[in-house]
Amino acid sequence: MMNRNYIYYLTGVVVVMALLLSVTPAEAQCAMCRASVESSSGGPTDTIANGLNKGILYLMAVPYVLIGCVGFFWYRYSKKK
Repeated sequence: MMNRNYIYYLTGVVVVMALLLSVTPAEAQCAMCRASVESSSGGPTDTIANGLNKGILYLMAVPYVLIGCVGFFWYRYSKKK
């Protein structure tokens, strides 16, 4: 019979992998940023628009990464006790 902790670990890994594999491309801009990009010259490969979208995604991802790191170390610390 499998260890109960192993089952929880395996379930967590499966959930994380499912979430990582089901990612859809996301590009979002605020109204002012969108107007600025639309008024700039360029087409679908405009570097200003691509840079702006990547910057927004970077700013959006940082809090989730920080919370994930805090959660990981919290879990690791609580497991040592």
